[in-house]
Amino acid sequence: MHPEVRQVGPGSCPICGMALEPAEVTLEDEEPDPELVDMSRRLWVSFVPTLLLFVGAMSEMLPGAASFSHVFSIRTRTWLEVVLATPVVLWGGAPFFQRAWMSLKTRRLNMFTLIALGTGAAYFSSAVAVFFPDAFPASFRGHNGEVPLYFEAAAVITLLVLLGQVLELRARRQTSGAIKGLLGLAPKTARLVRADGAEQDVPLESVKIGDHLRIRPGEKVPVDGIVLGGRSSVDESMVTGESIPVEKGPGDTVTGGTVNGTGSVIMEARRVGRDTLLSQIVAMVSEAQRSRAPIQRLADVVSGYFVPGVVLVAFLTSAAWIVFGPEPRLAHAFVSAVAVLIIACPCALGLATPMSIMVGVGRGAHAGVLVKNAEALETLERVDTLVVDKTGTLTEGKPKLVQVVSLDGTTNEGTLLVLGASLERASEHPLAAAIVSGAAERKLALLPVERFESVTGKGVRGTVQGVNVALGNARLLQTLELDSTAVESRALALREDGQTVMYLVADGKIVALLGVADPVKPTTAEAVRALELEGVSVVMLTGDNRKTALAVARKVGIKDIEAEVLPDQKAAVVRREQERGRVVAMAGDGINDAPALAQAHVGIAMGTGTDVAIASAGVTLIKGDLRGIVRARKLSRATMRNIRQNLFFAFIYNALGIPIAAGLLYPTFGVVLSPMLASVAMSLSSVSVIANALRLQRVTLE
Repeated sequence: MHPEVRQVGPGSCPICGMALEPAEVTLEDEEPDPELVDMSRRLWVSFVPTLLLFVGAMSEMLPGAASFSHVFSIRTRTWLEVVLATPVVLWGGAPFFQRAWMSLKTRRLNMFTLIALGTGAAYFSSAVAVFFPDAFPASFRGHNGEVPLYFEAAAVITLLVLLGQVLELRARRQTSGAIKGLLGLAPKTARLVRADGAEQDVPLESVKIGDHLRIRPGEKVPVDGIVLGGRSSVDESMVTGESIPVEKGPGDTVTGGTVNGTGSVIMEARRVGRDTLLSQIVAMVSEAQRSRAPIQRLADVVSGYFVPGVVLVAFLTSAAWIVFGPEPRLAHAFVSAVAVLIIACPCALGLATPMSIMVGVGRGAHAGVLVKNAEALETLERVDTLVVDKTGTLTEGKPKLVQVVSLDGTTNEGTLLVLGASLERASEHPLAAAIVSGAAERKLALLPVERFESVTGKGVRGTVQGVNVALGNARLLQTLELDSTAVESRALALREDGQTVMYLVADGKIVALLGVADPVKPTTAEAVRALELEGVSVVMLTGDNRKTALAVARKVGIKDIEAEVLPDQKAAVVRREQERGRVVAMAGDGINDAPALAQAHVGIAMGTGTDVAIASAGVTLIKGDLRGIVRARKLSRATMRNIRQNLFFAFIYNALGIPIAAGLLYPTFGVVLSPMLASVAMSLSSVSVIANALRLQRVTLE
């Protein structure tokens, strides 16, 4: 439960005493949980002697039933209890005493401190009563003059705590089901196509970058790569959450773990092993499940005072029974104090947040929403402002050259495009790629460029066959000290059509306008409407001219836009919204979005974007679809609601259980809570918290 605690091999946490979770989940069934195996063995070995003790104790209370006292003498019965209870308490309960001792050594009292105090007090006081009966005063003796023995209570409590540990460990294994499900998506083998055309099934681990692989109908894609030949539809719902298969052909990317449809395709491996998207998802989910949500601090603060407080309550309970209780006062005081120690174990409090985080993060992964840390998941439900980059987030991120406008009316558009495309070939900007692709579609031969220079946020310039060429936005014209007034009317017409306008300059003169359009994602408008219905204000960021930005904003229904924003200004926009008291999420996909993603309360990266953006974000949408933000917020709300329910159950359980164990019901109803019943209640509280957390596996995010 404490991610800062790490060690080689299984064991218990030195802070809370609970079993450590494996840092890496595997599918190896032959490697069972050693903690679960050990606790199960102790449970079953302890079962028979505890059952005999319990039956013997119950038979004493049933009139007419054959009891131990009728079969054995008092001394023989006493020694039978010692023989039966000792292995249960001292061997079966040994892990609890070891963890309690560790808690005292580290000065971090925890649930096992209380368990050891309760069972230890019951067993060792009984042992002293057997070996040194004269050590007890008359007030501790029953009506028959004998010192009460609690061997059966100590054994039953130990057995019930063991049962609770086994149930808890089994339930906790289910919380790793999301990772196991993701790991199970990857096939065990791949069909390798050799250079001579021969095909062979090989282990997935032996696939190397550059290998050609055949994917037959119905098979899983083995690794990430690109389609070389053939066509098919691929079901990508396992990693994106989208149920509609995606058509794939030569040049399209495919992701390991997705399922091929009816066609057969040949692919080239591009990312293998830990570099595949599926492996990265597993690593991210695993890391997020071990992170701590800010709400956990409440439980941490309470836990720090809780155990000492319970020990104090047990002491005060004992004192109250000694002063005000009926005879035998010391016996009643002892039983009530043990019941308080047992029922107050804070295991449910410790499990409340981590279990919900583990299950919630896993559920998000199956819906295409990768949560990097628990803090991002908690913050998402409070987000009231979404700042979103236009290119690649609202739009496809694949701009296309739409128009080349010659301003003098005489120069051939192809000639002008060759100048611009030759210059842009050395640029990595998406608009540059659109211009180069436009030239390729027109089958134009590009020319070499000298003295190439990229001007950040403005454009590029260089020399093409002796001509000084520049291509960029209006800010580039200002840098070149060129007046664009004469061409602005024609540029405005393109912008109002939603095109991004780039000015082509040759030898100090504006010679052409290049109009590039980036299609809006078909799901963007739907996502924006859904977010606004939830009270989230959407702000669009773009480096485009304001007219172009307005045209795109109208299409998707966004009212608040920030146009002509330089890359280094995006973080400042996010900061400005934060200074207004808003909880801000930033969604983007490019390298230049990374500072803004890091600045926001929650950074949301498109899975189709750059690795730098993904690394800077707290949430990644595998599909790169803004509807994923709606799903992420639903996941956040469901998870936080589940955590609050768990914390409520944990607090209410202790708030009600401790007074009852202390004897609250005795004056009115004459009822004293048995330590054995307290142990049952304690175990059920832990299991109920885990069961509630597991409900998140079925939460609807659509």
